[in-house]
Amino acid sequence: MHRRVRVETRAGWVEGRIENRIDADRLDEAPDDRPVSVFRSIPYARPPTGPLRWAPPQPEVRWSGVRDATHFGPSAPQRPSVVMRMLGMDGVTQDEDCLTLNVWTPAPDLAEGGTDGVRRPVLVWLHGGAFAAGAGSMPVYDGARLARRGDVVVVTIQYRLGALGYLVVPELLERGEVGANFGLLDQIAALAWVHEHAERLGGDPENVTVFGESAGAMSIGALLGAPAARGLFRRAILQSGATRNVTPLDGALRIAELFRTALGEDARDLDALRKAPVEAVLEAQQQAADLRWNHVEGLAFQPVCEGPIAGAILPRPPLDAVAAGDVADVALLVGTNLDEWRLFALADQKLAALDDEGLVRRILRAPPPGVHDAEAFARRAVASYRSARRTSRDTDPDRGAVTPPRLGRRPADARDLWLALQTDRVFRIPALRLLEAQLRHQPRCFAYLFTWAAAALDGKLGSCHAAEVPFVFGTLDEPRSAQLIGDTPAARRLSERIMDAWLAFARHGDPGWPAYDDPTRATMVLGRDGGVASDPLGAERRVWEGLL
Repeated sequence: MHRRVRVETRAGWVEGRIENRIDADRLDEAPDDRPVSVFRSIPYARPPTGPLRWAPPQPEVRWSGVRDATHFGPSAPQRPSVVMRMLGMDGVTQDEDCLTLNVWTPAPDLAEGGTDGVRRPVLVWLHGGAFAAGAGSMPVYDGARLARRGDVVVVTIQYRLGALGYLVVPELLERGEVGANFGLLDQIAALAWVHEHAERLGGDPENVTVFGESAGAMSIGALLGAPAARGLFRRAILQSGATRNVTPLDGALRIAELFRTALGEDARDLDALRKAPVEAVLEAQQQAADLRWNHVEGLAFQPVCEGPIAGAILPRPPLDAVAAGDVADVALLVGTNLDEWRLFALADQKLAALDDEGLVRRILRAPPPGVHDAEAFARRAVASYRSARRTSRDTDPDRGAVTPPRLGRRPADARDLWLALQTDRVFRIPALRLLEAQLRHQPRCFAYLFTWAAAALDGKLGSCHAAEVPFVFGTLDEPRSAQLIGDTPAARRLSERIMDAWLAFARHGDPGWPAYDDPTRATMVLGRDGGVASDPLGAERRVWEGLL
């Protein structure tokens, strides 16, 4: 029987429960058996419904009595992706009334209405899902193990997704009101709530680390460029995401036109938009996403760079803000997975028959920004990637940089080259660009490369997108995680290493390996063959110099 525990928020009392550790034997070196107080589904803003749909989040309304906080609340409305279902999204309910957060804290005296006075690091998780799916309540994101292992406070949040979170509303912009980035504003509101309540939960409001994966990491990249987010976090961990996933305002307006055309009569004016059934919104969102290719590169609904308009949430591209030193005080830990694109290749029916000419044509369909001769770039990229994969397994012939054996002599047919090029174009190179920009102002910038191959599908996924998530949370024994990764002693040992690195970074700003700099580009390789590598996959990296 779990004991109940209460804490007072600005809107009223909430009651969670104290949960004892039940899995001490799951870790080879259990660091602690302390109980953790868990509060689920605490509102941090009013429900974004009715007139508050496509409006900035508003402070939650006070309640009387004690609000139950022992069960997770709903996620934002969505159509869960294959990836989200793989990670356990199936059992999560949905509703527009979704602006809540969940807290795990080892502070021992909450049951008596206070804390022990210890100011613990606070880690706030932003979930992934292509800005259109996911929830902070998914089992893989359970914060109990991190909270216990590191004596830290862990918070996961829900935020508006898809068109409800990232549609541009021209009528609002024309009136000088906020007309974009509502999901990003939700994240900022949640971080402000955490800053206000951290001490009541046994945390330190001056030592907040925001961490996230995929769209969660891309959200952090956007937050680095958002003036309203300044001072709300001290460190940031970006897993498979950086600052690149931002749409210019003109592109976002074209997506909004596609969306409203698909919505039809329900989109005739702002009042109609706000009354449209959620299912109709999701259907129009899907239609706009399917047609986006001729209008914007990347995701249809993601953060928007509004430019220098009044009230802009993102007045300039986030990478420009980082390069200018706007967040010089924020330490970064940034990394990607070795085989990110293998997950998305599952739906690529033409990939098996790909040859070199087909590979060149694929690159030509979306050449990187800044390329003057796209065909020359495509052919040079193919040749360079193939050459890099045929070199010695231990050294890069151009730089002599030592690399772990796991990275040497990899397959070099057209299919594998496409997967590697896409992994780098979408994930790894933007991550390195972010590190390079922040290093001009902040020496505490660290890189990692995750190389553990998932066990699912006989290992065909490799070190795919999202494979590192259960290692970060120590949730390898969660059924979906075990099915994807394989819950083995070696995997649990790697999970402990990763948790300890993330926790050390959150506590002290140093994960335990050298900072990333030029020319060494020190990178921690997290996999079966671990250790610090100097400029891993450097030959492939140099293909992209001056681009993205």
